Amino acid sequence: MTAMSDVTVLLLTFFMLTSTFLQKEPTIVYTPSSVSEEKVPMNNLVTVLISCADKGGNMEDPTVTEGKIFISFTGDADSTLSSVNIRGMMLDEAVAIYNAQHQNNPITITAAQKNEFMNTNMFGVPFSVLPEFLSMSVTDRDKFQGNLANPAVGIPINGNRDRDGRLNDFQIWLKAIYNVAQRINSDQAAGLTDAERSQLSNLYTALMRKGEGIAVKADKDTPFTTVQEVFDNLQTMKLNKFSLMTALKSEDEPTN
Repeated sequence: MTAMSDVTVLLLTFFMLTSTFLQKEPTIVYTPSSVSEEKVPMNNLVTVLISCADKGGNMEDPTVTEGKIFISFTGDADSTLSSVNIRGMMLDEAVAIYNAQHQNNPITITAAQKNEFMNTNMFGVPFSVLPEFLSMSVTDRDKFQGNLANPAVGIPINGNRDRDGRLNDFQIWLKAIYNVAQRINSDQAAGLTDAERSQLSNLYTALMRKGEGIAVKADKDTPFTTVQEVFDNLQTMKLNKFSLMTALKSEDEPTN
């Protein structure tokens, strides 16, 4: 019994230390079923979450809560460019792009707010609300994003097709993703170590070449017109390869 207890504790410790825990998302999404067995990578991934109508019982006006956009950035856990560092790079790039377009009303992100962003898994607020959002406690941020009826929740998106014009908030994040991925081919990568450059190369390959770097996760009840708008914005920003997250179809589900 003593030996068995020791083995049990060792196994429990092993699984605790090696498991990857799922991060909390602002809203529950039930993905549609498919027969595809390709797995979405855990590293070097940008996840675009699209909410459906509030499943908590607030169905009086589902258009208010439908189609809210959230984004998360995941790096490599075993790299100098981990998720935390990737988020910091994305934030710096996105804020610079936003302020260049809104010179009369720029936003300022403090070091403390940037640190909060770097440790936030998934977010979905307009840039104008971002500094205030990052100044909240973790609990208050969860409550804030959980209220899908709040017009300040969700990254603004529209059908803009002009990549070089005035971008919407969602396209600004996409451009930041594109710029960070492209940085490996520019002089800005000159100061990086070989390990950092290799990691950026992996990010670039996942985003631009394989289509594994961006995953769209939408609810099975979300109208396709809403999902298509996200697809159109991705293609406008020349991010033409991406994945759609689905659940594995069971044997008793219909095939059509």
